[in-house]
Amino acid sequence: MNPSFKMFWLALCFLVTSYSAIAQVTDSAYVRDNYTKIERQIPMRDGVKLFTAIYIPKNKSQKYPFMLNRTPYTSSPYGENQYKTTLGPDPLFLREGFIFVYQDVRGRWMSEGEFVDVRPQIANKKSKKDIDESSDTYDTIDWLIKNIPNNNGKAGIYGISYPGFYSTASLPGAHPGLKAVSPQAPVTDWFHGDDFHHNGALMLADAFNFYSVFGVPRPKPITPDKGPKSFKFPIKDNYRFFLSVGALKNVKLKYFGDTIKFWNDLMAHGTYDSFWKAMDIRQHLTDVKPAVLVVGGFFDAEDAYGALHTYQAIEKQNPKAKNSLVMGPWFHGGWSRSTGTSFGDIQFGQQTSTWYQQNLEFPFFMQYLKDKKDADIAEATIFLTGSNQWKKFSSWPPQNTEEQTLYFQANGKLSFTAPETGTSYDEYESDPNNPVPYQQGIQEKRTREYMIDDQRFAARRPDVKVYQTDVLTEDITLTGPLMAKLSVSTTGTDADYVVKLIDAYPEDEPDPAINPKGIIMGGYEMLVRGEVMRGKFRNSFEQPEAFVPGQITKVNYALPDVGHTFKKGHRIMIQVQNSWFPLVDRNPQKFLDIYHADDKDFQKATHRIYHDKANASALTVTVLKP
Repeated sequence: MNPSFKMFWLALCFLVTSYSAIAQVTDSAYVRDNYTKIERQIPMRDGVKLFTAIYIPKNKSQKYPFMLNRTPYTSSPYGENQYKTTLGPDPLFLREGFIFVYQDVRGRWMSEGEFVDVRPQIANKKSKKDIDESSDTYDTIDWLIKNIPNNNGKAGIYGISYPGFYSTASLPGAHPGLKAVSPQAPVTDWFHGDDFHHNGALMLADAFNFYSVFGVPRPKPITPDKGPKSFKFPIKDNYRFFLSVGALKNVKLKYFGDTIKFWNDLMAHGTYDSFWKAMDIRQHLTDVKPAVLVVGGFFDAEDAYGALHTYQAIEKQNPKAKNSLVMGPWFHGGWSRSTGTSFGDIQFGQQTSTWYQQNLEFPFFMQYLKDKKDADIAEATIFLTGSNQWKKFSSWPPQNTEEQTLYFQANGKLSFTAPETGTSYDEYESDPNNPVPYQQGIQEKRTREYMIDDQRFAARRPDVKVYQTDVLTEDITLTGPLMAKLSVSTTGTDADYVVKLIDAYPEDEPDPAINPKGIIMGGYEMLVRGEVMRGKFRNSFEQPEAFVPGQITKVNYALPDVGHTFKKGHRIMIQVQNSWFPLVDRNPQKFLDIYHADDKDFQKATHRIYHDKANASALTVTVLKP
């Protein structure tokens, strides 16, 4: 890098960092100058009290609505003389004026009671002892309206990730004063697509990293300074660390002991049984009264599934509800935790997060909590990467689309035309003791950028099969669901399948103007969507089935929705592999309970991907019409 340019880049970074620090200090001073903080233990119907921090505007010239955030991650800082540095979902709320409420959920931090992960809903409550997150939210809002002066009788709730789940859980039997709800990247289904399982496959790195801290038992009440500390990895390379652990049962033997309750639950419930079904809030999203704004990121490594499927459940079960969806080019919480100008190596040409805050999030709550003008929010507001533009749709998936099929072909080809050849397949060996890494380089913990990163490193491996189209002669925009339809065989009796949809850039693609990492964009393979399927669940998540060695078998599964334009001059690429480590735990390639497998059970297997007239493999896509 040119020395003068390097100095310019460092100076620019310093200015941005300094500006952010100044803004935070300014906000912190504004909170103290304009809000009074009180702390209360709010009683629930069963007598348990929940710690709640309440920030009340000092200006008494108007009545204010409540903005509620319920969290298992602490409502700190604790003490009525200790203030948060900013308040609300984004900076616009702070100076507008709301009564901001932060609550430790039942059994966490300074709240009483027992904590239960993704606490199951009780549909027909018969006594005050029948509590769930819906009843706790109802009781909290009821107490606030009756006990905090100068409120206008209206409440909104928002939250990202786990707090997104608590936002969703406010909807069944909602308090009449709850007018606006925004579940953002909400935890929704921990077996099919959120956080710890995708299509029955364990998301190993995330489950281990999260529960090594979050799952540690603790006395209560407790403040963060006395809480558990981050797990110290004895090997900093997460690929090598998780290989050194060996079979999953060794996690408990080597590191967790018998103290991490939810890890034990994970290991005890390897199929989609009543344990997982009870945790799925979607079945209870009926008779929804508040307005809902569901928010998610297409490149969210944790809960993209939750955002899409929460919106769909409300839409299907409440056709008259005020229910809208926003999906942007964001990592987990990126709409709140970044400007959204870029992610990883990919630039979007605009501050997508700032636009969302100004045009969607803030107007939504202003309309329903302060009776301001109609926010005019579309049914679905979607940012299309590739073309880098916001689009408004009257439904999601959009109606003006056409389903098309991308067929695998011999010699690594990919085409919208079905193959006409006789028997044709790719054959290769997969070794669970040498699994395909999920990302290039060395990482201590799972990165968020893997969701959009360059896939050239994987394409070089013999156990990753690559298929790509000819150079596109026109733009192709995909909006909505993807369906992998594989015809495969294996010499084993179980297998994982990972399908990745990739935007392959032209070789003459220019590098970024500001390029401190020295990224080579020519031939870049941008991951648009990747998803895993544990093969034994191909026909049923309740009743797994073994593969018959050597027998051609259909493996069909849905990938989360996309919104992406493949530009003229690019190629559409698909990669298929049988491991994605340590993002996903290793499949022994033997039909058994993987959670209780032995190290000796992990075996090599030879796989075939078929692409002929009788046994086509393909990815079904939804193409947006011009």
